[in-house]
Amino acid sequence: MIKKIKIPKQAGWLVPGLQVKRWFALIFAGTVLMTLGILILIDLQPIYNIMQFISKLATKISTEWLAFGIVMIGAAVFFKGWQKTNLSILDLDDNENKDVLLENLYRRRKLNRGPRIVAVGGGTGLSMLLSGVKNITNNLTAIVTVGDDGGSSGRLRESMGILPPGDIRHCITALADDEDLVNKLFKYRFKNGEGLEGHSFGNLFITALCAITGDMVTAVRASSRVLSIRGRVLPATLDDMKLVAKMEDGRIIRGESNIPEAHGKIKRLYTEPENCKALDEVILAIKNADLIILGPGSLYTSVIPNLLIKEISEEIAQSKAKKIYVCNIMTQPGETDNYKVSDHLMALIKHAGSNKIVDAVLVNDYLPEKLADKYQKAGSYPVKLDATEVKKMGIKVFAQKLIQDSKEGLVRHSSNRVARALYYWYRREQKKSAGFFK
Repeated sequence: MIKKIKIPKQAGWLVPGLQVKRWFALIFAGTVLMTLGILILIDLQPIYNIMQFISKLATKISTEWLAFGIVMIGAAVFFKGWQKTNLSILDLDDNENKDVLLENLYRRRKLNRGPRIVAVGGGTGLSMLLSGVKNITNNLTAIVTVGDDGGSSGRLRESMGILPPGDIRHCITALADDEDLVNKLFKYRFKNGEGLEGHSFGNLFITALCAITGDMVTAVRASSRVLSIRGRVLPATLDDMKLVAKMEDGRIIRGESNIPEAHGKIKRLYTEPENCKALDEVILAIKNADLIILGPGSLYTSVIPNLLIKEISEEIAQSKAKKIYVCNIMTQPGETDNYKVSDHLMALIKHAGSNKIVDAVLVNDYLPEKLADKYQKAGSYPVKLDATEVKKMGIKVFAQKLIQDSKEGLVRHSSNRVARALYYWYRREQKKSAGFFK
């Protein structure tokens, strides 16, 4: 049996990818040069004395072992001093935090070299996705719809004249390092107080920053710095975009929150004003993307609204990045009743005005033996995969188990499973493009 060799924790600082060894070598070289300069300045006498002492030791100890011992002792002392200096500068406790520092440093270096990913959507679907994808790369941009007009966001939009902060808040929370704490803080809703009741702290925080900085983009950027989030969050547009749905029965429904409540089949979705301008940073992010992810989330009120901005849909269609849609697991009453996977894709293509908007669709291929009763009561059913129709559209199907394990029969995306599936698909497609396998 091969005995495992336990590597000391200190050796973790020498792991490839941290980008610290080069600076360690530079410090070492500088130290040697300074030492030589000092010795020359004092006529090299110490060198002669040291060599005399070493020659006497060499008569009793092997020269090779003596040299090796001196080098190792010197390196250990130097390395320890260098490490302590770094910890001291960062004001970290030596026993409790140095391992965390090492882990975070390695993770950050690795994530900084990750693919450039753009995620397009809104609502809880996008925040779920970001929560998992942030463990793949730091080069992550979330493009968020600004059509929300309900709840706390709608009230702030109406009274303060700002873009709705709700979906942006969800994304910032998902990308924060301490996601649990930020989530509890940002989701806290005031239960009383004139004007405060019903508002979430996160929405008020972003609204206050917007008032201080002058616009939503600067406010989001500032909050991202305060919370040390990975990646960045961008509103799709700075225009006061409102959603309008034309129903199959001819009704015109205005307002994102009113569309699902209309309980009809949506024929077409459009915006008021009609030609909203995309944020320049959004277009640049799409141009530079390696992977573009659409969804998951409410098809007509979270994903498609971003594609109604012509510049965004055109840029995605022209992009050479890998493009994939994460399909919802269950139908959404009032939006996607009786929709199959192909219906989701057709809606995306129709509103984007291009069949090049997506290369593949990621679908869940596992459901609990018995779904919770609440789904049937709400009129929500599993989205059926009609693979033949999807393939006729020239879109690839990638099926994986994407849900969290649940004894209660609940169906929820697992952020980690979705992220792993997306990254696996992306790497596989990369290899195909490079000609590694057919």
